Amino acid sequence: MVDTNQAQDSAALEHSKGGWLQWVMVAGLIYLLICAVGLIGSGFKLATGDQAKELFAFATNPFAGLVVGTVATALIQSSSTVTSIIVGLVAGGLPVAVAVPMVMGANIGTSITNTIVSLGHVREKKEFARAFSAATVHDFFNLLSVVIFLPLEIAFGLLEKIGKALASVFVVGDADMGGMNFVKAATAPVTDTIKHLFEPMGSTVGGVGLIVVGIVLIFLSIHYVGKLLKALMVGKAKDIMHTAIGKGPISGIFSGTLVTVLVQSSSTTTSLMVPLAGSGAFGLKQIYPFTLGANIGTCITALLAATAVTGDTAAALQIAFIHLTYNVLGVILIFGLPFLRFLPVKSAEWLGVTAADNKLVALLYILGVFFVVPGLCLGVTSLI
Repeated sequence: MVDTNQAQDSAALEHSKGGWLQWVMVAGLIYLLICAVGLIGSGFKLATGDQAKELFAFATNPFAGLVVGTVATALIQSSSTVTSIIVGLVAGGLPVAVAVPMVMGANIGTSITNTIVSLGHVREKKEFARAFSAATVHDFFNLLSVVIFLPLEIAFGLLEKIGKALASVFVVGDADMGGMNFVKAATAPVTDTIKHLFEPMGSTVGGVGLIVVGIVLIFLSIHYVGKLLKALMVGKAKDIMHTAIGKGPISGIFSGTLVTVLVQSSSTTTSLMVPLAGSGAFGLKQIYPFTLGANIGTCITALLAATAVTGDTAAALQIAFIHLTYNVLGVILIFGLPFLRFLPVKSAEWLGVTAADNKLVALLYILGVFFVVPGLCLGVTSLI
């Protein structure tokens, strides 16, 4: 008995040590992510000089920017990666007005992951109808947000103005974070060392090299942070979800936000819900608020990334706050107005039943929404 207790204590100690090591690795990877975004900003600025606006002239049409964000995120399957890259590009000179539709598109593109997950239920008709509805409610909410806010942004620059006002709280003149940006100071040794390695290659080659290194590091850091946090938090995340979903919409929204911050992936959060909906454990109206919270929680990555960029820190913070503002206002407006509140739910329920009756509809929906329609829109806008 004593030997058994000692063995259990030893196993618990090893598990505790392993947990601490994983958390240290998470902290290190987040540090690497912030460094990587800084490298993209530096590289973009070095490579383009003052020509950033001309380089992205094709995306000055807001619909083209929306398509770029949608397709890029659908291909990469990570809105966190795409928005982090956008933050770095803005810091390096990409105009904020061009970046806003790209951020909106990233919200749409990230929905593809849970939609694909729902295909795992395709053999059982009723189960697939529920799972596909749970997956696509996220799509319909994000599409409705774009329909509402993109025209407002084009007409009035609404999000751009709010983002600028919020960023100005943290940027005083040329001194960001009130002159006390400890994050930038902490990342400077790494970013400066890598920049010095590439500067001898010349502005164009060196700048492109920095961008490539930054993008690769973002991919690696977000991929492994996601893996580690899933191992550390998904069990707890499921517990939070089970506890919160039945307690009303406000609880669901806050819990969806919290779980997404914990696992650093809205795709993971929304994909967790698909099997629960498919099995009938939760209804679509119960899961819907949790999805909205996931949209808000995913903004943490861009905000972290914006704290340590080199270049135009004010613009980088502005686009990060625009991402947050867009998602928060979307939840407040759509869920707050009774005639809009359940429009995504009704649309998703109809599509789920239709796709269950004809499986080809599901495939056409995924290809159409995330690739074919955006491609056609990009082709049309390039001709205008």
